[in-house]
Amino acid sequence: MKDKRYILSGAGSGIGRAIAIKLANEGAGIVLAGRNEVKLEETLKLLPKGNHLVVATDIRKKDNCDEVSNILSGMHIDGIIANAGVGGENHYGEGDRWNEIIDTNLSGTYWFVNSFLPQLKESKSPHKHILLTSSVLARLGVKHYTAYCASKAGLLGLMRSWAMELADDHILVNAISPGWVNTTMAKEGMEGIAKGLGLEYDEFHKIAMQSVPLGRMAEPEEIADLVHYLLKQTAITGQVMDINCGSVMSS
Repeated sequence: MKDKRYILSGAGSGIGRAIAIKLANEGAGIVLAGRNEVKLEETLKLLPKGNHLVVATDIRKKDNCDEVSNILSGMHIDGIIANAGVGGENHYGEGDRWNEIIDTNLSGTYWFVNSFLPQLKESKSPHKHILLTSSVLARLGVKHYTAYCASKAGLLGLMRSWAMELADDHILVNAISPGWVNTTMAKEGMEGIAKGLGLEYDEFHKIAMQSVPLGRMAEPEEIADLVHYLLKQTAITGQVMDINCGSVMSS
């Protein structure tokens, strides 16, 4: 991956931070994008010295994405990794988080990828990549997760359409679909579900892991390993790659 450069959203923590570390250790330059500049700077400190950059951007806002892409217009990009997302419940009525979740996970991914797509097309790499972070909940339903499930399923539609549209530009478009991953976001999600069921976190964690054949969460570094592979290969496009310790086995 030497001399490759990737722009990565949601790079301030969790899966995004693990991806940044993995790719940087393989010699790639990383543009770390996200809303929380403090967390992005923390990620930057964990990377080996290289051609890395922090850009604070709110992917929910098209104009914000376009502004950042204009600032970086002279920079070559070999891949776009749209990893930013928010989770949690939403409930119809006052205080519904539908717009917040859809605007970040689905619309935000659309704005983010499209804003940097012209630069990606200009890359001299024989194969370029777009990678989206979906979720096992694109395939499953969970009570009160209507926005999250819908947004993550919508990403798979985006992925397939882009794979068709961009094939002539030698851009491969894929998605990863993690299950439970050992991150702060996952823990907060578990805590919310546990509270709704009247359970303690440890009780619900034990119950949740009973439906996972390997009996554990994946680690962020394992997700990063899959991302690294997908960014190196040249024959897979339009596919969603499940990585969930066996919790969903697709035919």
